Amino acid sequence: MKIENIKSVYFIGAGGIGMSALVRYFLSLGKAVAGYDRTPSELTKQLIHEGANIHYSDDLTLIPEIFKVKENTLVVYTPAVPHTHSELTFFIQQDYSVMKRSQVLGLITRSSRGLCVAGTHGKTTTSTLIAHLLHESSIGCTAFLGGISENYNTNLLLSKKSPYTVIEADEFDRSFHALHPFISVITSTDPDHLDIYGTQEAYFESFEHYTSLIDSDGILVIRKGLKIHPRLKEGVKTYTYSAHEGDFHAENIIIENGEIFMDFVGPNVRINNIQLGVPISINIENSVAALAVAHLCAAKDQELKKAMGTFKGVERRFDFVLKNDKHVLINDYAHHPAEIKQSIISIKELYPKRKLTTVFQPHLYTRTKDFYKDFAESLSLSDEVILLDIYPAREEPIEGVTSMLIYSNLRNSVIKHTATKENIVNLLSTLSTDIVLTLGAGDINQLLPQIKVTLES
Repeated sequence: MKIENIKSVYFIGAGGIGMSALVRYFLSLGKAVAGYDRTPSELTKQLIHEGANIHYSDDLTLIPEIFKVKENTLVVYTPAVPHTHSELTFFIQQDYSVMKRSQVLGLITRSSRGLCVAGTHGKTTTSTLIAHLLHESSIGCTAFLGGISENYNTNLLLSKKSPYTVIEADEFDRSFHALHPFISVITSTDPDHLDIYGTQEAYFESFEHYTSLIDSDGILVIRKGLKIHPRLKEGVKTYTYSAHEGDFHAENIIIENGEIFMDFVGPNVRINNIQLGVPISINIENSVAALAVAHLCAAKDQELKKAMGTFKGVERRFDFVLKNDKHVLINDYAHHPAEIKQSIISIKELYPKRKLTTVFQPHLYTRTKDFYKDFAESLSLSDEVILLDIYPAREEPIEGVTSMLIYSNLRNSVIKHTATKENIVNLLSTLSTDIVLTLGAGDINQLLPQIKVTLES
């Protein structure tokens, strides 16, 4: 199927962050767009305002007639939707063109030069950084982002002249195997989604297969020290990177007064005294990777230096919700032990002498079961920890798997509490707090307005 031949696109799971970027993309092409999502959200409201027809009940009668002409209709679904979903079942049984989101992105990377960012964590910030650097340069790009860019208040950037398309390459359900990267970054390979992969070895193998998909005239930019062995086509160039070593790295890093400056160094390039727009130490490494890709795409040094300083970040990734003399409130999407460790270390480096209270909402029963000891170890880097109930997302409960598994394994030196979403604000009002960090990929962000008011009072 060629995109130009499609007249209507129907989305099942339209309100997901990755799916909604495709909704916007097809609307920009003038296609008829409709779909289903389980619950209304601010994002689905925006999509409806932009021209999409979205409903919230799994009901065949709600599918508009124009989308029942199968020769003209593409159906896109997210793997998070169960196969018992009646609308999805209808389209499959009626032999429509039905694709996963990743397969549609694969179509797009066939007709452009894909700049794909893969990794257990860091991929949303790094891909958004790449998109921002290129968008602010003379090169430009189209970008499908895994989060809402704070600079542009959207997860989709469009360019009619640039050959480059920035895509977050998601390893969940092996989705990234549908892509055709020209340049790929791999940020990390800490095992995750073991409910899908089964073993760590299978997880690593999935990334190794992904590297085999890079175009023969393409480039792999891989974080130094990862536990995978790339399987590259002949002709693919490889560069390593990290914060402090590798082909691309940072030098003369200065962290002071809540700001970060660094020099970017690589083969045939050096850009001195770059200020990071989002001054968190993990962003040093993310910035090195993004600068490397933008440099390889021929963006100019001065363009890159200026754009780095204007980067505002991604919603739910190190969001500074409150910052005054008494309190700092930061929200981060981190939901894997390695991400949580980096989040806490970054904040401790930025505020080395202040007390850190971390509120964590575990995401998924399976992830908690697989990594509860690792979660406890990472969270124990905080001075105080508050654990909420597990956010189930797509999963049913597993007997014996609760937040208490993490709670029981926290170090004795940590002040620890449990709470529900209903009483967390009251609990915080009784505690002596300084820096408050909220972590999780569930709905913990919905509590931020109340938490902010409590800290300000």
